Amino acid sequence: MSESTEELRRKINSAEQLGSVVRTMKALAAASIVQYERAVHSLSEYYHAIELGLCACLRATAPARFVIGNHLISSRPITKAIVFGSDQGLVGQFNDQLATFVLSELKCMPGDKTIFAVGERISGRLQDAGFSTGRAYSVPGSVAGITPLVSQILIDQESENDQGETYIFHNRPVGGQNYEPVKQRLLPLDATWQSTFCQIQWPTKLLPEVLGSVESTILALIHEYLFVSLFKAGAESLAGENACRLASMQRAQRNIDELLDRLRMLFNQTRQTTIDEELFDVISGFEALAHASEGS
Repeated sequence: MSESTEELRRKINSAEQLGSVVRTMKALAAASIVQYERAVHSLSEYYHAIELGLCACLRATAPARFVIGNHLISSRPITKAIVFGSDQGLVGQFNDQLATFVLSELKCMPGDKTIFAVGERISGRLQDAGFSTGRAYSVPGSVAGITPLVSQILIDQESENDQGETYIFHNRPVGGQNYEPVKQRLLPLDATWQSTFCQIQWPTKLLPEVLGSVESTILALIHEYLFVSLFKAGAESLAGENACRLASMQRAQRNIDELLDRLRMLFNQTRQTTIDEELFDVISGFEALAHASEGS
């Protein structure tokens, strides 16, 4: 049964209203991507300065006698994973792909595993896979919300009595609206970690000299290194989330535009058919009256 023009008009109005909502959400996602990408970009030079500072300090001290807190590998291997996910909708396979990546990486690591998840949805997926979870954190809704989140994670990690390796897992934006899961080793600060900074090439011919206490300077730089590593992971995760949402909104807008084209075409056809039928009725009535007047 064909639809009436009024029904088609209602459907067109509903599709136009939905399209307006989608355009608004697309604009918000695009604006959010910009602020998170700016946050990541602003950290790059600061992170490089921290790397150079650690390089200078570690070259000035003997790694064999250098111990950073209790961040050393114990005899019982323990692996902790800090996973940045998403709790908002319209992100497609954002959490699923990250969970699959985390599971494949953790299965290759020895010992017990504990998950510290940012986001309830990613926490639930990893729990369903059989991994024990520590504290769960809420996903920040802005750049300003990343700082308190990172501070709380660092406090919780410092209060952990068990020792072992800690990794960061998150999605990183790639090529505009795409993303990929990545992994970074955060702790322990062992000889392998120290050697990576000792191998950094100093940008000038003049080698630096550390003034004052080398170990206190290293500890201050390490605090900044841990903070920036987690902050960057959180900002990249949120940028990837909004890139995924932007792609979803663009697909939705294309679908709505195609639907509107079909509805408007059907509306015009139905309206034209109605007009034709009314004209035929008028012509038929006129001819009937003409025949009646001729016969009288």
